[in-house]
Amino acid sequence: MTALHLDRAAVVVTGAGSGIGAALARRFAADGARVIVNDRDPVAAQRVADETGGLAFPADVADEAQVAALVDYAWDTFGALDLFCANAGVAPPADGADAWELAWRVNVRSHVLAAQALLPRWLAAGRGRLLVTASAAGLLTMLGNAPYAVTKHAAVAHAEWLRATYAHRGVVVQALCPQGVRTPMLEASGPGGSVLLDPGAISAEECAEAVVAALGGDTFLVLPHAEVAAYYARRAEDPDRWLRGMNRLQQDLEQRLANP
Repeated sequence: MTALHLDRAAVVVTGAGSGIGAALARRFAADGARVIVNDRDPVAAQRVADETGGLAFPADVADEAQVAALVDYAWDTFGALDLFCANAGVAPPADGADAWELAWRVNVRSHVLAAQALLPRWLAAGRGRLLVTASAAGLLTMLGNAPYAVTKHAAVAHAEWLRATYAHRGVVVQALCPQGVRTPMLEASGPGGSVLLDPGAISAEECAEAVVAALGGDTFLVLPHAEVAAYYARRAEDPDRWLRGMNRLQQDLEQRLANP
């Protein structure tokens, strides 16, 4: 079992201007980590950096050059990079071409670019840790939002591939897969998201605690909602039964939204 000790660890958190990312940055800093706070919003990144005693690096992590600059900055600043949290994510409410493109760029491409920038130095050093914020939607699905559900599946698949390919070379890859977390993204998910996720939603701080616990080992799936493991097993055991149940849930959701 490989543990990451946060005291003096060099850490990057993307999408850390709010929500889960901000909670991770604060929690890591509380344990003594040296944190670089990334967000597309420079003001939000600087605010969280000021709160945590960290450094702000505004950048679009779906852009290859900006991701490379972020990773270079971390190494130039700290001389190492122990943990990269690929946390930036979006849940576009629409289902058109623009929504699919945005979801692909942020929920998948950003992780691919991060891995490409990180792996050469991590493999040379024989160590490194990548935490990918995916979602329980990447293990199950997310009714009402195809771009989100599909790209989160891709994020999990990419993380799985990295883990299977590089674990023996010292690179630990973990996938954070929560259900509802009380963040601006959940607030913007609309009535459907609220119906499905609000009842069991946890705080971003609770999610961060689950991550810190997982950093004490190397378990691939980080599941702040313990019930997700049972759902995932049920899905694998009998996919047809699982899908029938999901379709019933879809029908119930349509009725509840039609008769609020």
